[in-house]
Amino acid sequence: MSSAARPLVIATAFAASLVLGLLIMFWAMGGVSKVAQPAAIGGPFQLTDQNGKAVTDKSLKGKPTLIFFGYTHCPDVCPTSLFEISEVLRALGKDADKVNAVFISVDPERDTPATMKDYLSSFDPHLEGLSGDPAETAKVITSYRVYAKKVPTKDGDYTMDHTALIYLMDRDGRFVSPFNLKRTPEEAATDLKRYL
Repeated sequence: MSSAARPLVIATAFAASLVLGLLIMFWAMGGVSKVAQPAAIGGPFQLTDQNGKAVTDKSLKGKPTLIFFGYTHCPDVCPTSLFEISEVLRALGKDADKVNAVFISVDPERDTPATMKDYLSSFDPHLEGLSGDPAETAKVITSYRVYAKKVPTKDGDYTMDHTALIYLMDRDGRFVSPFNLKRTPEEAATDLKRYL
């Protein structure tokens, strides 16, 4: 063997042994079934809608669902996001009846069903506002991996820091991806129709 070919043979043998070692390790760990899956987003909950009706995660199954977490005293992000969701629902036309659009409050102290009903009157009527007691709210916030924190203000009131993500769940209640509203309502509606 020439001295020029020797490093190439050594490198090839090393790469082959590395691949073989990884395959054996993968097989020993049980193959694909043992590979860590992405963290689950979503889960069982029972909240109350703006009309006082109980709503569970099972109530939403059968239709794709857009979920936004926020609160009615939010100065800008929440009304902007709910307006954008309303525009997507408008662009869907009659297909808007085939989609759940849900606003879940992260502020159980102030967001009663009556408060939610009044607040949502400014947006598309398909939007459903859900709220609950602090324990149930904390449970749904945790299961959706939402960040929400009460922040006192100088005047003795408070605001809420929170995740400003639109969750797209499929018809079986499984998380698909964050839903992008930074495009035209028509483009977003076309994307959403793929999940009907």
